[in-house]
Amino acid sequence: MNMMKYKGYVSRIEFDEEDRVFVGRLVGIDDIVCFHGTTVDELETAFHESVEHYLEVSARTNKKAQKPYSGNLMLRINPDIHAAVATASQVQGKSINQWAAEVLNKAAHI
Repeated sequence: MNMMKYKGYVSRIEFDEEDRVFVGRLVGIDDIVCFHGTTVDELETAFHESVEHYLEVSARTNKKAQKPYSGNLMLRINPDIHAAVATASQVQGKSINQWAAEVLNKAAHI
């Protein structure tokens, strides 16, 4: 995996071959929060410390910390696909939202 999760925040992890360190950055927010470590344990500790620091600075400066995602997703799709989704969800006795959440969850966790 090239990601880590902590307190609802997700980070993308890459390896910097030149400096021989793992580098991470929070994704899903506009603020820039980065960290690094030479081992997995160091990286995980740095990630947790970075999130905690981000939350502390946000509170101290009265700037609300960004949340990764609200849980609301708006899609614009072809009307034929919309009709097919509505039919598939009805066949399974689910709302479009329930059906889509299950399908997207399966696709995202391959």
